[in-house]
Amino acid sequence: MAIEVMPEWLASLDEEDVSFIKKFVLASGSLKEVAGIYGVTYPTVRLRLDRLIQKIRLGEQADEEPYIALIKRLAVKDKLDFDTAKLLINEYKKLREENKS
Repeated sequence: MAIEVMPEWLASLDEEDVSFIKKFVLASGSLKEVAGIYGVTYPTVRLRLDRLIQKIRLGEQADEEPYIALIKRLAVKDKLDFDTAKLLINEYKKLREENKS
């Protein structure tokens, strides 16, 4: 069955990320095998996977507020590290909740 609606997190990935996911799946999740395919070390592939996981997690968050969307775009484009992006988003959400009260 084909995917009728592409998940937002998947649509936000670039071609290189999708290619990595495909190679990872075809290698049955073996980071050692993926490292061999790319000709890099295991820690390099592990770091790449960790960064991809962070991108997916950020992409899954459903908030569509302009500020949050901007922070996510900056993180996905490596203009801002993921930990800082999460911190900024969480602080923004706290302030927003405090202002509602």
